[in-house]
Amino acid sequence: MSGTADAARPARKRSRRAGGRSGDAGQNPHLVVPYIRRAIAAYDLLSDEALERIEATADRILAEIGIEFREDPETVALFGAAGGQVRELAPERWNIRFEPGLIREVLKTAPARFTQHARNLGKSVEIGGDAVVFAPAYGSPFVMDLDRGRRYGTIEDFENFVKLGHMSPYLHHSGGTICEPTDVAVNKRHLDMVYAHIRYCDRAFLGSITAPERAEDSIEMCRILFGAGFVDENCVVMGNFNTTSPLVIDGVTSRGIRAYAGAGQGSIHLPFLLGGAVSPLTMAGSVAQSLAESMTSCALTQLVRPGAPAVLAAFLSSMSLRSGSPTFGTPEPALGSLVVGQLARRLNLPLRCAGNFTTSKLPDAQAMQQSMMSMLSAIQCGANYILHSAGFLDGLLSMSYEKFMMDTDLCGALHSYLGGIEVTEDTLGFEALAEQGPGEHLFGTAHTLRHYQTAYWDSALDDNQPWETWDERGGADAATRANIRWKAQLEQYEAPPIDAGTDEALRDFIAKKKASMPDAWY
Repeated sequence: MSGTADAARPARKRSRRAGGRSGDAGQNPHLVVPYIRRAIAAYDLLSDEALERIEATADRILAEIGIEFREDPETVALFGAAGGQVRELAPERWNIRFEPGLIREVLKTAPARFTQHARNLGKSVEIGGDAVVFAPAYGSPFVMDLDRGRRYGTIEDFENFVKLGHMSPYLHHSGGTICEPTDVAVNKRHLDMVYAHIRYCDRAFLGSITAPERAEDSIEMCRILFGAGFVDENCVVMGNFNTTSPLVIDGVTSRGIRAYAGAGQGSIHLPFLLGGAVSPLTMAGSVAQSLAESMTSCALTQLVRPGAPAVLAAFLSSMSLRSGSPTFGTPEPALGSLVVGQLARRLNLPLRCAGNFTTSKLPDAQAMQQSMMSMLSAIQCGANYILHSAGFLDGLLSMSYEKFMMDTDLCGALHSYLGGIEVTEDTLGFEALAEQGPGEHLFGTAHTLRHYQTAYWDSALDDNQPWETWDERGGADAATRANIRWKAQLEQYEAPPIDAGTDEALRDFIAKKKASMPDAWY
C-alpha cells in the first residue's frame, strides 16, 4: 500500500505557516494546503491506568459477549480462521467471541498513516500521524437555506455542496453523501454522487457503502478515473462503514468492507452510539463499546488484505433521557472523544472522531456553540479525518447552506489554531519594540510591515466594524451574511478540468449501469 505521496511532501513543509494564513477566502477560492500538519499536541485526558481499564473492558466485551455477524458467512469464516470462537445463533446469524489480544494482533498490519490520492495529485491527503483532514457533513436527507427553508435534498443540492466544498480553501476532502439526492432512484443515486465528486471537485472523496454492489461500482469508477493498476497499488477512495450498535455487524456492512479492503482501498469503521439507547449512558462504557466494535470492524480489513488502510472511528452522542431525542455538541461526548484519541494513539491507527455537531434547527448561536464544543474535541483529541466539518444541522437530518459557510469559516480559524505558535528571534518581535521605544505605536515599524499580511487569520464572514457602520449597512447577522456568501460562491464556481476521454468513459459506465436495472425507490 502507498505511504506518503511524493506530491504531498513539499506541502508538508509549508503547511505550518500557510495553513495558518487565510488571505481572504472570498478573494482566493483555492486550496491553501492539501491537508493540515498539526503543530500542537493532542490532549491526554486519562491516565495510563484508566486507559488500560477501558481497553480491558473492550477485551471483556469481545471475549464474554462477542459480536454478532449477519448474512455474511465469508466474513464469519475469516474470523473463525483467525481464532474467533464462532457460534451459530440462527440461519445467517453468528456470534463470534475473541480472546483478549486477538483483535489487536490482527490490527498490527494496518498502516498508521496512509495517503488517499486525489485526481489532482497535489491535493492528495494523508490520513494519520500529525495530518488533519476536514471533510463536509454526511448523510442528511434534508437540505435547508434561509430562502426556501427545509426540504428534501436533490442531486442539484448535492452538486452545489460539492462545488461549495471545492471553493473553500479550508476543506481538504470532498466527503461522501453530503446530502441524499432523493430525486434519483435509491439504487442509482450512488453513481451520480460519485460522479459529482469526480467532476465538480478534484480532491479525494468517499465512495458508496449502502450495498456491496454499489461499493464495487465506486471502486470501478475510480479505476476508470485513475487506471486499474494505480488503484490496485494506491488508496484513491474510502468508504464510511457503520456498525449496527450494540455489537452487531450486518452483512451489507461486512461485504462492503471486504470489497474496499480487497481492492486495497480505505475504510472508516464507525459505531454510532447514543448513550442510554445503544450504549451505556456512562461515557467510559460508551468508549469501551466503541473501541470493541471499531477494532473488530477494522480487523476485518486486515484479514482480507493485510496492509489495507483502515481508520478507527467513534461517534459518541448523549441523549435527552426525558424525550429520547439524541443531543449533539454536549460536553460528555466531547470528553469521550479526547479518550478515544488516546486509545487510537495506543493502537497506532488513524482516527476519525467528532465534527461540527449540533441539534439546532437554524444556523444560530446554539448551532455554533454546540459545534465549537464538538469540533474542538476533534482537534484536541488528535483526530486525523474529521467528517461533518461543514453543514451539519438539525441533528444531522439537515444539510444547511448557511451553516456550511459558517463552518468552513471556523475551519479556517482552526487551520491557524493547529499551526501553533512559532518561537524564533523574528517572531519574538524585540525589534518592533526597540525601533521607536516606549510610548510609541508599532503600526509603522519594519516588523509590523513585514508581518501584517500574514500575522492573523482573517474571517470571510465575521463583521468587525463599529456598531454604527454595521447598523448603517443593514445590520446583517451571521446567517444572513452566510446566505449572501454561498450564493456568491456558486456564481464564481468553475469546474476543475478533467480529461474528456475519462469523463466520457465515466458517463458511459453510469449510463450502462442505470440501463441495466429498473428504478428502486426504497
